[in-house]
Amino acid sequence: MGAIIAHPIHIADPVSIPMFKSLAKVGFNTMLSRVLGFVRDLVVANLFGASAGTDAFFVAFKIPNFMRRLFAEGAFAVAFVPVLTEYREKRSAGELKSFVDHVAGTLGGILLVVTCLGVIGAPLLVMVFAPGFIGSDDKLELASDMLRLTFPYLMLISLTAFAGGILNTWNKFGVPAFTPVLLNVSLIGCAVWLSPLMEQPIVALAWGVFIAGIVQFLFQLPFLHQLGLLPRFSFAPKDPGVRRIVKLMMPALFGVSVTQLNLLLDTLIASFLVTGSISWLYYSDRLMEFPLGILGVGLATVILPNLSRRAASDSAEGFSRTLDWALRWTLLLGLPAAVGLLILSGPMIATLFQSEVFKPSDVAMSQRSLIAYSLGLVSFILIKVLAPGYYSRQDTRTPVRYAVIAMASNMVLNIILVFPLAHAGLALATSLSATLNALLLFRGLRSAGVYRPQSGWPLLILRGAMASALMGIALLWGAGELREWVIMARWDRIQFLLGLILAGVGVYFSTLWLLGIRLHHFRSGADVSQP
Repeated sequence: MGAIIAHPIHIADPVSIPMFKSLAKVGFNTMLSRVLGFVRDLVVANLFGASAGTDAFFVAFKIPNFMRRLFAEGAFAVAFVPVLTEYREKRSAGELKSFVDHVAGTLGGILLVVTCLGVIGAPLLVMVFAPGFIGSDDKLELASDMLRLTFPYLMLISLTAFAGGILNTWNKFGVPAFTPVLLNVSLIGCAVWLSPLMEQPIVALAWGVFIAGIVQFLFQLPFLHQLGLLPRFSFAPKDPGVRRIVKLMMPALFGVSVTQLNLLLDTLIASFLVTGSISWLYYSDRLMEFPLGILGVGLATVILPNLSRRAASDSAEGFSRTLDWALRWTLLLGLPAAVGLLILSGPMIATLFQSEVFKPSDVAMSQRSLIAYSLGLVSFILIKVLAPGYYSRQDTRTPVRYAVIAMASNMVLNIILVFPLAHAGLALATSLSATLNALLLFRGLRSAGVYRPQSGWPLLILRGAMASALMGIALLWGAGELREWVIMARWDRIQFLLGLILAGVGVYFSTLWLLGIRLHHFRSGADVSQP
């Protein structure tokens, strides 16, 4: 260990402190959203459990939510932000405002038509996305009724993502990052206060989604007004800027959202498994999304506008350094998050979700899929970080080839693994295919010479792995058996879990400190050889 300490490495070549501050701001607001998301899931688990009703709601919510991630925060965001950045850097204020108006009007018009079709064809969509419901009339009818309420969320949240893309381009990261909090507040409120008033209590959650879409969109508008970019909706599909966005979006539909497509395939196949399978996958996916949202989404949100500016100004060195900075964050925070999620999977699910309606057997089943998802957490984060390396250069075609390969492998792995591992096999297949996708993205950036790793990576990997391993050993020793957690009182579980998490964090960062990495290196990206 002395040799390792004696030869410090770079966390990254100098990267601006403002980018770190932006990441911290996005990460904090995302963490707030995720914490409220856990409260939301805790409320839902305690009120509704893992039942036919929750399976129906998760399908009704997953369909517009999947399309939102695919179109709004996925393909649209990665196509819109680079073009918007180019307009900001190279066009007049009048041309910029006209471009924003035309994009808003065209996007809004298309989404209105899609929303009407989705509401009308709700039963057909449920049958397509969850064919296992076809044999159960009650499930199919309930999911269809709720989908008619949740589907307009696609239009509202897509317009919210459009507004967020503008704010992020102007480095106003805090507002878009805070907006998801409103969804969780709406769902919690409807679950607690509206559901007891309804004939079908679970339908209150669908109303919560609809209300949240309206509130989230309206929340962004004052901030657009401050920038002088509050759009006048003008339908102009032939506008050159709009056409460029559409051209970039088409291949990006696959490239940016392969993880979401894989999760959707999990839901489709899980609809044929025993009742509760969809809910088990949902709850484990929600826990995996916590670190992914804070770190992966946070990094992607911050670096996409920065990479787009580097690409627009032909700064190849700055482009590579920005990617390197994000990848080092992925290693030093993503790896320990994955280890912690794997070891504490059972305790976390028992603490957050176990109740009279969410049984110990549900905890055990959810733990299996969470373990499988945790194996792919670093890969999920890497995809979020590496994909902007293509999209910021307005290259949306190359990732499609990798996405198609990863999706094909996921389908094959689903079939192979679902029989011996049931729903956990679906989660494992998603993790493995995400790892393949991340490797292909990384290799593509290296082969093209777009990303050139800075010095110090071998020692950084060694230090990160050593610190994560020591943390994992400490957590494994302290966590004990799952059967001990399911018989604890709730408050005892909460205290014990928080103690373990704090201890794990302490072991990890203490080890990094002993190995020569200091807090200010995270903040400024300085050379760790300097005190």
